[in-house]
Amino acid sequence: MSSRAETAALAGGRAYTSLAAERPAMTESLLSAARRTPRETWVVVGAVSASQYLNHAYLVLFPPILAVLSGEFTVGLAALGVALGVQGATNTAFQLPFGRLADRHDRTLAFGLSSVLGAVGVLAAAAAPTYEWLLVAQAVIGVGVAGHHPAHYPLISDSTPDDLMGRAYSLYGFGGSVGFATPPVLIAGIVSAGYSWRIGVGIIGVVGLVAAVALTWLFAVRVDDAITAPNAAEGDPDAAGRVGPGERGSWVARTRAYLRELAAAPGVLALALLALVTSTSGWGFTSYIVVFLQDGYELSLSRANLALTGSYLVGAVAVFVGGDLSDRVSAGPVMIASFAAVAGLVAVLALGAVGPLAAVGLVLLVGGARSIAGPARSKLTDAFAPDGTTGTSFAITTIGVMLGNAVAPPAFGYLIETAGRRAAFLAVAGVSLLAVVLTVGLIARFGDT
Repeated sequence: MSSRAETAALAGGRAYTSLAAERPAMTESLLSAARRTPRETWVVVGAVSASQYLNHAYLVLFPPILAVLSGEFTVGLAALGVALGVQGATNTAFQLPFGRLADRHDRTLAFGLSSVLGAVGVLAAAAAPTYEWLLVAQAVIGVGVAGHHPAHYPLISDSTPDDLMGRAYSLYGFGGSVGFATPPVLIAGIVSAGYSWRIGVGIIGVVGLVAAVALTWLFAVRVDDAITAPNAAEGDPDAAGRVGPGERGSWVARTRAYLRELAAAPGVLALALLALVTSTSGWGFTSYIVVFLQDGYELSLSRANLALTGSYLVGAVAVFVGGDLSDRVSAGPVMIASFAAVAGLVAVLALGAVGPLAAVGLVLLVGGARSIAGPARSKLTDAFAPDGTTGTSFAITTIGVMLGNAVAPPAFGYLIETAGRRAAFLAVAGVSLLAVVLTVGLIARFGDT
């Protein structure tokens, strides 16, 4: 939590409060909340939501065209699952370094560096002549995407009033959902028109690079220092800049201090475990739903991709519902309902108990159900984060998300090739059901917002 809350509040930002902070009136509408939102909040949340849009587009460049890539690079689904997993692995590995950079040094630098690297990786993927080149490009994308949550969440947290936090995270989640929805339409549409998938990926990379430069300039020049500067934790001379580089101790000492800092946030660590489970379910669904609809329900590539896009668009609307419910009620029940609904819907889809049209409807409902939980988890992470560690805390929970991203594609790809697609999607449903159990335990142990 910020030790500069009063300054941030004067800049149109947020004054931190305890978990027992007074919730907004149940009758307040989204419109009235928007009218009283400070201008600085709109600028920051809008900018990071645009960045979130691009980063989420980077994450799903290839699931819509796995069959095309399999033919071009002469590899199977399991190998392409490894390529997807490589991105998740490097993303995971660089979460904490970017979190440390955002919390202890410079949020704008963390934002700019990650944004540029992500776009460069996408452009490299568009030019990939071989499967091995594609692996390297995916690794670079993962490093770039790794920095967006550690940089974004502290910026939102320090610019947004407490009672609007869920709604701010909803707008942020909306950007991500629309980002997820873009590649299935753009890239698959270009492929269906007879052009190369590389054109679509290249377009996303160019737009991402231009946006990276423009948004980094915005934060460097136009946003108040009370929001972009790191929050120095009380008693941390290194973070506060009171100790010179030669006096800051060894890397071993820093590592020990860092581990103590992580151990002081058991609620955040528990959320990271939950994020791992939900991400494994989510990425298992996202990575192979197009293939499943093609093979299991005999839909064409274009229609299967439209279903995936539709699920993200439904999710983009549902995330506002989730944010509003998180502010009006509390995070725990919203998360439990979300994970339970996903488990049930995916199970019905996996069993093949419906026709092709109904299957598309189920995919849309899954998109809405899983998006509702996003703002709630973000609120809990923000609430559980110790003072001065917002970026690091969100990096920790994102590690869980990205570990799921690394594990799910190769694991479920292997399961599809060995046990069949229905067994794989029943496993996706089972993992989501496990998330319900973990959420109940987490709320019982650490409390709710």
